Amino acid sequence: MALIVSLPIGTPPQTQQMVLDTGSQLSWIQCHNKTPKKPPPTTAFDPSLSSSFSVLPCTHPLCKPRIPDFTLSTSCDQNRLCHYSYFYADGTYAEGSLVSEKFTFSSSQSTPPLILGCAQDASDDKGILGMNLGRRSFASQAKISKFSYCVPTRQTRPGLPSTGSFYLGENPNSGGFQYISLLTFTQSQTRSPNLDPFAYTVPMQGIRIGNTRLNIPVSAFRPDPSGSGQTMIDSGSEFTYLVDAAYNKVREEIVRLAGPKLKKNYVYGGISDMCFDGSAMEIGRLIGNMVFEFEKGVEIVIDKERVLADVGGGVHCVGIGRSEMLNAASNIVGNFHQQNLWVEFDLANRRVGLGKADCSRSA
Repeated sequence: MALIVSLPIGTPPQTQQMVLDTGSQLSWIQCHNKTPKKPPPTTAFDPSLSSSFSVLPCTHPLCKPRIPDFTLSTSCDQNRLCHYSYFYADGTYAEGSLVSEKFTFSSSQSTPPLILGCAQDASDDKGILGMNLGRRSFASQAKISKFSYCVPTRQTRPGLPSTGSFYLGENPNSGGFQYISLLTFTQSQTRSPNLDPFAYTVPMQGIRIGNTRLNIPVSAFRPDPSGSGQTMIDSGSEFTYLVDAAYNKVREEIVRLAGPKLKKNYVYGGISDMCFDGSAMEIGRLIGNMVFEFEKGVEIVIDKERVLADVGGGVHCVGIGRSEMLNAASNIVGNFHQQNLWVEFDLANRRVGLGKADCSRSA
């Protein structure tokens, strides 16, 4: 489950589908290769049709290795172009050339030329809209002070994709939002090996399941000296991931409430061992609501009807995985737990806003 936005890129604009990702920095699109090994997808961007497109030469500062705030390995390829390769936490990758191109929303509204990746080879056919706090994210380069989205509930009937909403700039619904301040880090903390200083890191306080507040120390949701344990809001991750200290307590409670119904010796996708056969409604009723608690009483409430994710084949899993299985050292609140919520990222005030909503619009 990815959040896909269609954006107009180039002059004249070509519509590109991109995955909205608040957990990464580099935005990239699929580009035609002049001599493709296989026919390019019809949705790929054709640079030759855009008058505002240019490639970044090897002499560009970004192509010099070790730019401190750009975790991207770049090199000079044989055409003297700036080549990049990018690996994501879930094992997907993208590589290609760094280019400059503008987003054209209307004749009077366009961004300045932004640095993007032009992928000739990627494990996905959609691009990525990198929206984290890094200097090279779309939000930073386009000087967007806030943006928000509303994730629709999962479609129960196949073939009818539900459509959510995405705002760049002010959201007319923001009067009802509750805000959580982002955590800030000292300079020495940002250099910790496991900390992502550009993530939207929020002060999570705890988790409730049913009427029980789990006995998880707050420190499990905060970065330790190595940077492990931060809690981030990530639109690009489907499930929520917890470090072991938190995951084990969640699993213990799920076993207590619905243990006999657990699917024995089954691990979904190598990440979650809290899965069930049978009626999701019935098991949801056994488990009850789940609540993620943040500072100042702000909460994300997951109704018992939506505690379980349908992973196919009649199997339903609690939408939470072990961070360790993802080789991540952090807690990640994924888009499964952002359904029917406005989530606003207010960069100017360094805070995240949450507001209950019915996010499904028929496409």
